[in-house]
Amino acid sequence: MDDARDPQDEPRVRRHKGGFRWDAVEVLRYKDEGSAPFRDVTRQVLFEGTGLPVQLRYFEVAPGGWTTLERHEHVHAVMVIRGSGRCLVGDRAYDLALNDLVSVPPMTWHQFQAAKDEPLGFLCVVTAERDRPQLPGAEEAPVIAKPLRK
Repeated sequence: MDDARDPQDEPRVRRHKGGFRWDAVEVLRYKDEGSAPFRDVTRQVLFEGTGLPVQLRYFEVAPGGWTTLERHEHVHAVMVIRGSGRCLVGDRAYDLALNDLVSVPPMTWHQFQAAKDEPLGFLCVVTAERDRPQLPGAEEAPVIAKPLRK
C-alpha cells in the first residue's frame, strides 16, 4: 500500500468495461512464474489505499487452471462472481458455484481450481498488510493437493 498517494487522485468511479475488466485497473500476473505451482491465473487489485486497511482483488482462473496451494497468517473472504470450480480449505474440498462465499481462516491450506469448461472468477478481501504465503513441504503436498487435482 502506498500511503504517499493522495486519495483525491484515485478515481471515484471505475467503469466496468465488460469481460470482468475495469477502467484504470491493470490485469496482473498472479505470481512470478516458477515462484510457486499454479496454472493460468490473473489478478486485479480493485481497491487499496482508500482509507480502509484492506485490499479487494479479483482473481480469474482459466478453465482447468488452479491457484497455488498455500497458507498464511492472514484470512481471506472470497465471493465467486464468475463460473464454477472447486476449492480446498483445510482438508476438505468444496464445489463452487456463482455467488458462493468462502472463508479461509489463518494458517489453513487453501487452493482454488476452475472447472474444465469455464473460468472461475472471484473477489477476495484481505488485510492491506499481510504475511507472505507458505508452501507445503514435499511430505504435505501430495496429501493436501490430491482432492483438487484429479
